[in-house]
Amino acid sequence: MFSNLIKNLSILKKFLFINLIIFLIIGLFTLVYLNKIQPNLIKKKTSNHIKVINNTIDHIDRLNIKFSEEDIRKFLFSTRFLFQNIDRVILYDSELNLVGDTDTLDLDPRSFSQRLDVVEFETFLDDNNKKVLNTEKINKEKNVSISKKIENYINSKDYGKPFTFTQENYNQFLLTTIKNVNIDGNNIGYLAISENANEIRALIDERKGFIIRTAAFIGVVIFIFSFVLNRYFLKPIKNLVDYTIKIKEKSKEKTNIKTLISRKDELGTLSQSLDEMTNNLQNRVTTAENFSTDLVHEIRNPLASLKGASEILTDTSDKDQRIRLIKILKHDVERIERLITDYSQMLKDDVAITKEKMRKIDLKDVVETVVDDFNAIYFPKRGIEIKMDINNNKINKFEINGIENRLEQVLANLLENSISFSEDNKNVYVNLKKNKDKTISIIVIDEGLGFKEKDTNKIFKRFYSNRPDKFGQHSGLGLNIVKNLVDLHGGQISASNNHPKKGAKVEVIFPAIN
Repeated sequence: MFSNLIKNLSILKKFLFINLIIFLIIGLFTLVYLNKIQPNLIKKKTSNHIKVINNTIDHIDRLNIKFSEEDIRKFLFSTRFLFQNIDRVILYDSELNLVGDTDTLDLDPRSFSQRLDVVEFETFLDDNNKKVLNTEKINKEKNVSISKKIENYINSKDYGKPFTFTQENYNQFLLTTIKNVNIDGNNIGYLAISENANEIRALIDERKGFIIRTAAFIGVVIFIFSFVLNRYFLKPIKNLVDYTIKIKEKSKEKTNIKTLISRKDELGTLSQSLDEMTNNLQNRVTTAENFSTDLVHEIRNPLASLKGASEILTDTSDKDQRIRLIKILKHDVERIERLITDYSQMLKDDVAITKEKMRKIDLKDVVETVVDDFNAIYFPKRGIEIKMDINNNKINKFEINGIENRLEQVLANLLENSISFSEDNKNVYVNLKKNKDKTISIIVIDEGLGFKEKDTNKIFKRFYSNRPDKFGQHSGLGLNIVKNLVDLHGGQISASNNHPKKGAKVEVIFPAIN
């Protein structure tokens, strides 16, 4: 149940709850400590009282002092050295008649009773040094005299052993120890010594004040820390949670975490990563939706052609027309197959790209490898030669951050496109150079007819193909794949006619590694 309660609380409430529990535990131990400290301080003074009482009884026995006012008065005058650090000594006879009081020796009579808050009895066992401590609550309105305390002592089970009690008023904290005076087995009176122990109360008050100040300081620190934790950490995290919930629920409500992204700490980094990831996912979803729409549109045309041709095929008996219709059907089926195959490959490439990591690549090695492969295929087959021109300028490496097989795919698609527009025994040129603005260019030039489009940017759109004589033989995805891969590497791609010469020119620019 407790664990479930903790789990359901917010981070701030968990923090405050745990601090409250710790605070209560510390407070409990503090109360125990304060309750124990006073008896421990009293114990030290009580041991001195017992020594004084025992020495006094020894002197009374040795000097054969009678418990009369005259003898006790003389005894007190002659043995003041016994009562150093003791404020008051009182003696009673066996009938509880006052026979001596150091407060009256200087003819300065005063009240023997004071208001008591708490009376603490400490009984010391001489035989085994064990101490029994009892606490008795006394009504503040009731005055309790020393003689009354002696009567209680006489009737207690610990009679015959010294015991201590405290008397506390507004100005004093008195510590008094009482013991019966036993000479040769006879009880001849009672001896009480009293000491002003204000230092005990001062020490206790000092500790209480220190604890209260410490508790207040800790409380303020917890409050400030809680405020900072909530203001600068928990609230931004909650904003991030709300941001993800709105995205999950496809809420139309605007979400803005730009203030979090501007932070320079870990939360700012997390917010930026989350925002980039969300935008990337949204772009992927949008791209997939648009791509699917375009694919459906492209497939609809050959499907309509298939439907029309199949309907005519069933109605005609002309052999030549049937052969022509069958060729149309075959052509449309191949076109649909090519679209689906290229689309499937494009999706696989997108998935693979997300799993591949970029590393330092030398474009010179990539260009040489692809050019050699194409020369080995197309030169014997069609007499088309790929001529490579690497503008070294004392530069041995053309390094960028990229994915090697994707860069090879970029150049391969460009070469395939150029070759498809080239006649046999023509040349295709590949130039590699490093620009002054710390970029690297790959330029592919063919000797074909060039671009008929005024806006050459449209050739990079999905399913775009301007080949009337080869209609249906190309899916129109090759250059779109190239553009996506170039964008992935942070590059740019452009197309133009190779003026003043004949042919087309496509230039890809990548940011170089400094």
